[in-house]
Amino acid sequence: MNYKIVADSSCDLNEELKENLNISLVPFKIDVDDKKFIDDESMNPIELIQAMRNSSNPVKTSCPSPGDFVTEYRKADNIFAVTISSQLSGTYNSALLAKEMVQEEDQNKFIHVFDSKSASIGETLISMKIQELVEKQLSNFEIVEKVESYINGMKTFFILESLDNLIKNGRISKTKGLIANVLNLKPIMGSTDDGEIKLVENVRGTKKAFKRLIEIIGETGEKFEEKILAISHANALDKAEELKREIQSRYNFKDIIVVKTAGLSTAYAYDGGVILVF
Repeated sequence: MNYKIVADSSCDLNEELKENLNISLVPFKIDVDDKKFIDDESMNPIELIQAMRNSSNPVKTSCPSPGDFVTEYRKADNIFAVTISSQLSGTYNSALLAKEMVQEEDQNKFIHVFDSKSASIGETLISMKIQELVEKQLSNFEIVEKVESYINGMKTFFILESLDNLIKNGRISKTKGLIANVLNLKPIMGSTDDGEIKLVENVRGTKKAFKRLIEIIGETGEKFEEKILAISHANALDKAEELKREIQSRYNFKDIIVVKTAGLSTAYAYDGGVILVF
């Protein structure tokens, strides 16, 4: 099949995945005060973290335009697009508008846009699932059906080392942020079935939060031997690798992969943040 996977740059990849997946990424734009970043291969997430740390203002992000998607959609006859949750960004709508524009030119071109209802490594897992099904030579419509079912079964969790960005962006109040810092609360966050961010649980201390997260995996998941678990981290490799080891000792996932966050995921996870999806 002549196909391509197209995702936005929230989809975090390591070098092995970049080599093995037939995928193109369309970049977000990220602004911190007067510093402007394009979330592509040339961007250094550490520079973004430093810029955010030095600023008292919220980080601003701009989703890819329909034109960005159109360029990638024209590169294959069969397109599977994956976007960050439609509850978090306008990217899904940009990707859908691009689909309409391209199919006006070529009615025979197949394009399906998946709302990941997740972000970061969640988009990565969806892209891996698409390629797996393409390689099994399933029809486009079978692929869509199975991938939508896969998305609906995914679980997304994350733990932030710092609440600074959530406070700056108005996700939580300064008062709640102050209380959390004083009490050393580490919220375990997750996604709803629709892809919105929700508080799963407040835990005191980082170690206890990660221990509790590992317990939550067992409480919310099943058939781990059939699933890949993925971890992405913002400048926190040691933390991510330790989490991987603890999960491996407790559960029998088919595989566990670790990647570092690129620009957009770093903008939200901030320094030390860890995202987990299965």
